[in-house]
Amino acid sequence: MSVKTKIKTISWSLLGLCCVVLLVAAMKAKDSKGCSNIEISIDGATKNIFIKKADVVEVLNNNGINAGKALDDIDLKAAETALEKNAWTKDAELFFDNHQTLHVRITEREPVARVFTVNGSSFYIDSSGMRLPVNANAMARLIVFTSFPSDKKILSKPDSLVLDDVKQIALHISADSFMNAQTAQINITSQRTYEIIPVVGSQVIKIGNAENLDEKFIRLMAFYKQVFSKVGFEKYSVVDVQYKDQVVAVRKGEGYTVPSDTARAMWQLKQSDVKLSNALSDPAYTAPISKPVKVDAPAAITASKVAERKPVAKKPVVKANKKTEKKTNSNNSSKKQQERKPKAVMKKKG
Repeated sequence: MSVKTKIKTISWSLLGLCCVVLLVAAMKAKDSKGCSNIEISIDGATKNIFIKKADVVEVLNNNGINAGKALDDIDLKAAETALEKNAWTKDAELFFDNHQTLHVRITEREPVARVFTVNGSSFYIDSSGMRLPVNANAMARLIVFTSFPSDKKILSKPDSLVLDDVKQIALHISADSFMNAQTAQINITSQRTYEIIPVVGSQVIKIGNAENLDEKFIRLMAFYKQVFSKVGFEKYSVVDVQYKDQVVAVRKGEGYTVPSDTARAMWQLKQSDVKLSNALSDPAYTAPISKPVKVDAPAAITASKVAERKPVAKKPVVKANKKTEKKTNSNNSSKKQQERKPKAVMKKKG
């Protein structure tokens, strides 16, 4: 190797070493600088904020993080772990930019339903089925489920299945603008089936279990269009959509007054809830029925219906002649005697 080549190699090596030294020195200088500012952003929940910025600042302060703190003294991983201990925090991410500003990004869990247990306590659940504590500082207007069977932190397998059903039903109804506005609450029965109490009307809507929800709500929507839009929402006490390809409806007893026309039924619907009136223009409600459902609605027998039945016609009574009656009686008695007379028995040959 020539002298020139050796000089070039040594020169490039020294240059590279100088670059490394300068880079390390720059990194140390940056780490020795203090945190210039803290910016907090909370995303995820579109309607409700259950995590306040003040709560995030408190967690950061408890971990020794504040403006002016040296960057090399800040443990970002420990701070993320502390923030994620909050049940409402789905994810926490912390990082510094080139201006030594600490960015704190929080992804909040979004509740889809509020669930009341048989003992009266309540909790929220999110789209993953995770139970979330009720926050007194923020109340959400969500679908309400009642009579959840357990208050335990660790659920049994049957209760876990019920919670999964609750999640599936809540997500399905939340995605339907009409049913979301029309649903007041959903009761969990002792058989672990589900009954919807609507905003408009006093009927109970039975959906059974959480299977085939698409088909069940298609049948329910068809029933609304075929029946309720014409006769109103007060005629039926029970609407059962859990059976395949049909809707079983039970009419109320005597005293029901049918609305005069469709316009009256629609007015009744709109007056109940502003959200529901907006839902009436939803394509899910205004679209034509692709597959009409079979409605089995046995009518209750009322006193008025019984009164309308025609009486059974009685046969005319004919007075009998005494002589004819005696003759008939004598003939009948002689016939009876003949019937009672035993048959002749042939003697055996000797």
